[in-house]
Amino acid sequence: MAAVFTPRANVIVTVVMLGIVGAVAGVCLWWFAWPRSDYVRHVGWIIQQPVPFSHQHHVAGLGIDCRFCHSSVERSAQASLPPTFTCMTCHSQIWTNAALLAPVRDSLTENRPIVWARVTDVPDYVYFNHSIHVSKGVGCESCHGDVAGMPLTYKAKTLTMQFCLDCHRNPGPNLRPLANVYDMGWHPDHATPPPTELMRAYHIGGRNLTECSICHR
Repeated sequence: MAAVFTPRANVIVTVVMLGIVGAVAGVCLWWFAWPRSDYVRHVGWIIQQPVPFSHQHHVAGLGIDCRFCHSSVERSAQASLPPTFTCMTCHSQIWTNAALLAPVRDSLTENRPIVWARVTDVPDYVYFNHSIHVSKGVGCESCHGDVAGMPLTYKAKTLTMQFCLDCHRNPGPNLRPLANVYDMGWHPDHATPPPTELMRAYHIGGRNLTECSICHR
């Protein structure tokens, strides 16, 4: 009696089975990795704004302190965005007729705030307090990246739950002296206290850091 399957059938079945296993593994990998990718989380995406504000020009170039615009960052949960008259402090005297700044002038004339597009965001159920983080020595750069070097602002970090927990479990490497909280590109030197000393100075520790003890102090 002739064989029902030829030797070639073994090869075909093997290839098909390997293909099925590979496809299943690929789908599982995609299901796990895709939601966690920088593309899905819009990391590095430049957001269209009503006025193309350049931190690189204003901060790195002109040396304007972060707190000049984000005035409530040290005392409030929100870092705040500057009202139009803050912008016009300078632009009532320079670039007064620039077409690029027409929305700013219109905002002041019409007493209507500029509606900026949010760049970094967390879910509505997450409560983040800027003031407690900066008062405990967490630099702006730790979450927002090197904003001073951005011609146009983009989201630099994922800001996922894992991102936050990694810091809360080991906050030391992200701490710096209060004088350097707003410095972009800052690196510790021989005069910088070690992380353990900074944690003691800021009264961080003593209970489970995964329970967000920094925020609840």
